[in-house]
Amino acid sequence: MKITISGRNVELTDGLKAAVEEKLGKLDKYFSDEAVANVTLSVSKDRQKIEVTIPVKGHIIRSEQVSNDMYVSIDLVEEVIERQIKRYRHKLIDRHQSGDGGSYFNQEFIDRESDEEEDVAIIRSKRFGMKPMYPEDACVQMELLGHNFFVFRNAETEEVNVVYKRRGNTYGLIEPEF
Repeated sequence: MKITISGRNVELTDGLKAAVEEKLGKLDKYFSDEAVANVTLSVSKDRQKIEVTIPVKGHIIRSEQVSNDMYVSIDLVEEVIERQIKRYRHKLIDRHQSGDGGSYFNQEFIDRESDEEEDVAIIRSKRFGMKPMYPEDACVQMELLGHNFFVFRNAETEEVNVVYKRRGNTYGLIEPEF
């Protein structure tokens, strides 16, 4: 796997590069040489953030971790990505075997048997009426319910939207794109 490292508001020292390459190098056992990991390191105030994106045919494997120490963030991001790969192994491999082009995964990883349960199971389904409301009202409703996201019909556009809670007590809005 090739690793591309970039930085925002941070000097990419040899130590940081070596730490990223060492940690993400542990993921080589899952990926072929064709796979590319795009890594962005950034610093703002006391937040040391690493973002890793690994595009594979039909999927994007991604993790973003923040801490007050960049080396801790690097450790965390490697653990999360490895857990994602193991959890969704069959889904990723099924896509590969259906003839979707070049293999981004190591053949040994594809051939290995897995003992873990990897199926995504929907265990609960809900239906509810959506009266039109403004995004700000949806944020208030989300807070009242104690949820971290809320689905609603936008009063301005009549489309289904989602508001969600972000870090730092801020909110995000997801709107459909046609």
